Amino acid sequence: MDTILDALQEGRLFELPENEKTDSLQFLAHIIEAFPEVPAGTDIVGLVMNREQATNTALEQGWACPHARVPFEEDLMCVIGWSPSGIDYGAKDGKPVRLVIMYLVPANQLNHYLREISILAKALQAYPDTHKLETAKDLNDVRNYILDLIAATKESVGPDARARMIRLHAAPAIETFAISELTNIVIEPVTLISHPDRGIIALTQNGSLAEALESSNKVIEQLESEGYFQQSGWRVIRRSISNFPGGKTAFDCLAIKPAKIQGTLR
Repeated sequence: MDTILDALQEGRLFELPENEKTDSLQFLAHIIEAFPEVPAGTDIVGLVMNREQATNTALEQGWACPHARVPFEEDLMCVIGWSPSGIDYGAKDGKPVRLVIMYLVPANQLNHYLREISILAKALQAYPDTHKLETAKDLNDVRNYILDLIAATKESVGPDARARMIRLHAAPAIETFAISELTNIVIEPVTLISHPDRGIIALTQNGSLAEALESSNKVIEQLESEGYFQQSGWRVIRRSISNFPGGKTAFDCLAIKPAKIQGTLR
């Protein structure tokens, strides 16, 4: 299950903002659309949702593996979403889904994907501690649970995978909203406050990102209607919306940009 190890190693484990199935799938799909390997205009959201309507992708034991098949050639990749309270996913065993592993499956990686899913399904049936996922308190608990499950799956663990798992176990604790500089993308947490008298206030450590968002007259409208806003390499993905007295609204977001793209929003 090297693809899952890649996601853990590169910081692609996220706490899902909602426990509603559609919102959770769209959130993860928007993250994949921001990958630099994905051609602009590729509708990952549509591909994932169409596939999910055709076949429920729950694997039981609290896991689900939705995916998008794409015609170009690339590496098999995934993002991991954790729902603390669980998602009513329609799984055959009736359990809420707490881990959503969303795969991007390029045309040249179908066999790799099918093998990985087969190994994962067998691991979930054989692993004695799947109940630990229900008691996970934070992303570090989730990461350690996944690593322990992979370690218990002898078929998928070679010397290189063992070494990577040792490094991941020894890595510093994950902060849910920490800035992540991955091998190919940069992730910035940002909160947008929409005020009826003061316009938009962007709370982020990235000054140029804040300035650009505060000067946009479309960001709030698109976050409300589409769930994301994109401009000049940045994709701002809505996590949740909170309404406050006086007409103020807070948008909890992640801003994602391929690391190889330099410069800022204009």
